[in-house]
Amino acid sequence: MDKDTVVQINNVSKQYLVGRVKKSARQYNTFRDTITDAAKNPFRRVGNIISGRARSAADLTDTIWALKDISFEVKRGEVVGIIGHNGAGKSTLLKVLTRITSPTRGAITYRGRLGALLEAGTGFHPELTGRENVYLNGTIMGMKRHEITAKFDEIIEFAGVEQLVDTPVKHYSSGMYVRLAFAVAAYLELEIMVVDEVLSVGDAEFQKRSLNKMNDIANSGRTVLFVSHNMAAILSLCTSGVLLEHGCLTAAGGIKSIIRDYQNSLSEMARIPLAERRDRRGNGDFRFTSAELRSDCQGPMMPVGTAMSGETLHIILGYQTRSPALLRHVAAALHIDDFLGRRLVTCFTEYLDNHFDALPLTGELVCKIPHLNLAPGSYRISLTCKIKDTLADAILAAGTLEVHSGDFFGIEDSSNDTAYGPMLLDHRWHLRERAVE
Repeated sequence: MDKDTVVQINNVSKQYLVGRVKKSARQYNTFRDTITDAAKNPFRRVGNIISGRARSAADLTDTIWALKDISFEVKRGEVVGIIGHNGAGKSTLLKVLTRITSPTRGAITYRGRLGALLEAGTGFHPELTGRENVYLNGTIMGMKRHEITAKFDEIIEFAGVEQLVDTPVKHYSSGMYVRLAFAVAAYLELEIMVVDEVLSVGDAEFQKRSLNKMNDIANSGRTVLFVSHNMAAILSLCTSGVLLEHGCLTAAGGIKSIIRDYQNSLSEMARIPLAERRDRRGNGDFRFTSAELRSDCQGPMMPVGTAMSGETLHIILGYQTRSPALLRHVAAALHIDDFLGRRLVTCFTEYLDNHFDALPLTGELVCKIPHLNLAPGSYRISLTCKIKDTLADAILAAGTLEVHSGDFFGIEDSSNDTAYGPMLLDHRWHLRERAVE
């Protein structure tokens, strides 16, 4: 590792066991369990090998490789974007980097003190106060007490928890957790900072302040590894990037070329039928299986995936559930993003104080958008479903939407000019006289 390299990742792989729960040494079987297992297991092993599900007894343990032979290095002062789909291995890589988990193969070396913000409140002890957690986390990161004290007031002010600084953090709201966790990682001046999706949480004001702080960090000469689905933030903060797909590093280089590769891969994934998508999140009690666009325009029918500004658009989402019981309190959301991942609009049943009850096993949810106000351009649709506030299904880039010029303002295709932004607003002007004093 040369003197300018601060992080070096050499052939790192991470394997997880899945599908089995090993019994602890203290867990005892009943006599019946012991006899049943002894009788069944040999036949199960033979059956799996005969059926082709395993080539030998060594193949019978279910495993997945979250990372496969990852190698790259980070120079001092670089801000590196780590990009990839859900399940690509980004968060696993950060956990290996921060030594939360160990690699199955390979090694990671780095120079300097490293701090991480992986998720809200990671490393916080719920019984300790905000003050105590700041000092505890700073100490874990390798900071001296006087260094933490010098930054303490700024941390608390940024987090906005002055009134609760001596209250156990188990009483904090989720927003307070996020703000304090970010402030600790951002204000303690570590040589290397690892950040995972910090700009996707909190309210709009917090996200704006977080982005400004990240800009300060990026311009200060510190080394940053940054994970986000927000390509606009990645583009503004990062100088270089790496792209992960299915646990493998597929590209590394300048951030613009990496984002371009990522956008191309998203477009390819959007063409995969929803029922076959494997990059989804959620418990699977509800799954989107198809997405179709239909319009009410009087002209010729447009192909699926296209629409016209100003027309009424119906987005029909096929679904299936895995429970024979009727699902209740189902909330669905449809998100429209631009091609840099910036969220433009969300259509959410809860915004209308609405949800679906008594859903059958299969069916369709229909979202109607009257008078589509998107300017001509290319957009992506993502989908989310929650059941009683528990995430059931979420698919990023579930489909694409090509918007063509339409007569949005009723004056013969006034929406053709996209120089004024992605959204069209129905509006009125009038003149009002002002009295002369």
